Amino acid sequence: MRVEIWSDIACPWCYVGKARFEKALAAFPHRDGVEVVHRSFELDPGRAKGDTGLVLPMLMGKYGMSEEQAREGERRLGENAAAEGLDYRTEGRDHGNTFDMHRLLHLAKARGRQDELIGLLYRANFAEERSVFADDTRVVELAVEAGLDADEVRAVLADPERYADDVRADEREAAELGANGVPFFVLDRKYGISGAQPAEVFTQALEQAWGERAPLTPLATADGDGGGDACGPDGCEVPRG
Repeated sequence: MRVEIWSDIACPWCYVGKARFEKALAAFPHRDGVEVVHRSFELDPGRAKGDTGLVLPMLMGKYGMSEEQAREGERRLGENAAAEGLDYRTEGRDHGNTFDMHRLLHLAKARGRQDELIGLLYRANFAEERSVFADDTRVVELAVEAGLDADEVRAVLADPERYADDVRADEREAAELGANGVPFFVLDRKYGISGAQPAEVFTQALEQAWGERAPLTPLATADGDGGGDACGPDGCEVPRG
């Protein structure tokens, strides 16, 4: 079974939602049969690279919040993160363009290190003082920590078209699936879950999706039942003249 998760590094609920989903997955009896794929979704796709700012003023301007309301919202997010065992800085965080990070996540997927990288990017953005938006240096360090080659990472960052089509394809697919916010979880292309739901919701969804997987319908079977030659535990069919 495949679970696809559309998310953005700048999204605090994606940070929390990933932890809640992983809690459910860790307790799922068939967890070894579940493939998790992270998909790209930019919350601010029109933002220029290098255009960074502090989170609190952004919340005040974008949502018409007072400073007190913005601080309270961040405090509540911090409480939700702490409940999942996550660190969360409620003040001093910045935000910016995430397109290059999404491109690197596609590189990491190709190298089998996607989950490691997205976890490190979340931690760095929401829990550490050093910015992941100020320049590429910190992002390269995180990619190397995730197991990627530093030279390959720098080469991808230097070429804005590397993996760009993959990011855009993910975003088009999200729109086609009706996702207008993240996190957005899709189980076996059959069930969709919006938002950082409690772990119990993910547990129920995993159980339901697993239980409703369609059994394989054979169109032809091995020799003796109208099918072709095949190999099995007892050996291989010997061609007969």
